[in-house]
Amino acid sequence: MDVLKAEFVVSNSTVDKCPAPDRHEYAFIGRSNVGKSSLINMLTNNKNLAKTAAKPGKTQLINHFLINDSWYMVDLPGYGYARISETHRQAFEKMIRDYILKRENLVCLFVLVDSRHEPLRIDLEFMEWLGENGVPFVMVFTKADKLTANQRIKCIDKYHEAMLDTWETTPMAFMTSSEKRLGREELLDYIDELNTSVKL
Repeated sequence: MDVLKAEFVVSNSTVDKCPAPDRHEYAFIGRSNVGKSSLINMLTNNKNLAKTAAKPGKTQLINHFLINDSWYMVDLPGYGYARISETHRQAFEKMIRDYILKRENLVCLFVLVDSRHEPLRIDLEFMEWLGENGVPFVMVFTKADKLTANQRIKCIDKYHEAMLDTWETTPMAFMTSSEKRLGREELLDYIDELNTSVKL
């Protein structure tokens, strides 16, 4: 699929203020600083579309982008960012939870994981929660340009191994690099396939 047009639509702090749920929607989430905004910019061929920052916690709202005038891409706040007050952290968690559980046109959640690290409890527990709530998701490993081809395979294997303690089967996984544009075609093709096969 080609992305011919990508435009920012709106930022919101609550799910009920999001655009009308009449188009397919794909949201990106992960720990703070995992590279969500960079990945969205890479997928849309627009380095200025989603705001990126060197410090974690830049994304603090639900950000909607309209793609090709036909479907939405959503940049969600990162989870697990410790350098904010407990009150703010709980508010972020509620916003994310409400969006994921109540957004009726959410077709798939892309859970971003830093490929350079061993499986982290915070990521595993978040995906466990998604599974318990029946939320469709796939894993997207970021920053793969920092790894060799062999290390990339081992990274996915380690996550699958950790998840099989509680999962019967593990979710689909994509390996990406925003810098090298790795995985762009595969992710967009997957979205295109879902746009065609999933009826709202």
